[in-house]
Amino acid sequence: WDLDVDAIQAALSPRTRIVLLNTPNNPTGRIYPAVTLERLAGVLDRHAGSRDRPVYVLSDESYSRIVFDGNPMVTPAAHIPRSLLVHTFSKSSLAPAQRLGFLALPPTMPDREAFRLAATGVGLATGNALPDAVMQYALPDLEGLVVDVGRLQRRRDRMLDALRAAGYEVGTPEATFYLLVRSPDPDDAAFARRLAADDVLVLPGSVCELPGWFRISLTATDDMVDRALPLFAKAISSR
Repeated sequence: WDLDVDAIQAALSPRTRIVLLNTPNNPTGRIYPAVTLERLAGVLDRHAGSRDRPVYVLSDESYSRIVFDGNPMVTPAAHIPRSLLVHTFSKSSLAPAQRLGFLALPPTMPDREAFRLAATGVGLATGNALPDAVMQYALPDLEGLVVDVGRLQRRRDRMLDALRAAGYEVGTPEATFYLLVRSPDPDDAAFARRLAADDVLVLPGSVCELPGWFRISLTATDDMVDRALPLFAKAISSR
């Protein structure tokens, strides 16, 4: 539900070159707060200073435009100058098959121009910077196209109320389009299979190193939610 800065510090080694972050986070929906990012910035500065070798942050901000309750998006780049910001339109436009997005470098990054040229060269050499021509023409429209966040928030609130009333423990996501729910069965994969037997599909938490939880996607239709909620209640009552 937040960055474990102490664990990150313990994991840093002389070989560490980059720290990967995902905020807003999938699957928790957490937007890492400024105070946490400031702590991380201090840890990385001290680590780099002791070895005279900088550590960069790659900030996956795929869900930065899908935020609830008026929450502000806090980018690590505001606190860590050596940050690379990644965004993909596959989330904000609900088009996951289209791997189209951008890599941005903050103006505060040291040696920014040299880094930009290197990243461009690598992207061209590997083909990652070469989307199909049709999608390139669509970029001006995609930039302003965002999924209906208000509708997602209403669906989030409805499911939170219903799941909690049924007895589930579930966190309130600040962003993204997921709910993270504690599995009534410690074996989250077994509970996911039980739901699947009723054609309700969830992601077991053990897939993303969160055993004992499961993830629900809010991108299902309202009709699918209507059908699924009684089956969630049925599954927990049979425990």
